[in-house]
Amino acid sequence: MRDRLMVALDVPRADEGLAMRDKLGDSVGWLKIGLRLFVASGPALVHALGERHKVFLDLKFHDIPNTVAEAVASAGGLGVQMLNVHAGGGLEMMQAASRAAEAFPDMRLIAVTVLTSDKMDVRAAAKLAIERALLARQSGLHGVVCSVHEAAAIKQACGADFLTVTPGIRLAGGDQDDQVRVATPGLAISQGADHLVVGRPILRAADPRAVALDILRLMQQGA
Repeated sequence: MRDRLMVALDVPRADEGLAMRDKLGDSVGWLKIGLRLFVASGPALVHALGERHKVFLDLKFHDIPNTVAEAVASAGGLGVQMLNVHAGGGLEMMQAASRAAEAFPDMRLIAVTVLTSDKMDVRAAAKLAIERALLARQSGLHGVVCSVHEAAAIKQACGADFLTVTPGIRLAGGDQDDQVRVATPGLAISQGADHLVVGRPILRAADPRAVALDILRLMQQGA
């Protein structure tokens, strides 16, 4: 399960990201770098984190096809194991991204469907997520970012080997923060999520490693 748990390093500086990496140790297999931290610390931090963990570079590229393709090539050159674009960019953009990613066979390219903070109607969100997942698969991508509540339907529509990466993971009774479509670790695994992205429940903990291990236990129960 450690290779299915991703910790989102939603911190402002490289030293904080590296300190969290050290606290977590080998309890998790993946670390996720988002816009805030990448803009602040750049490729050097990606390389440093990649020495001990797999890295998911969460930049949600969304631009004209050529620009996104060039960005994917640059990101692939950093040696990351996962990268995402936004499915809202459409078929042509995702196809261009997919072609660029072919130069990096060890990198998984996925698409964001609907943000878990989006307040749209649950049924409308699910319909749009499935439509965008099908478009991502048609484009040659390896999977999508979606909420837990859409994971099973996306697996059914796109196939068991199509990756589902699910943020919005919260512990029972915990604060939802700005997330809307949330779920517990056990439910996420039972619904077919391949990877769980967890940020604040771990980052805010007095003992991040202990919380990560507890989440792994809950994931195992869900399996």
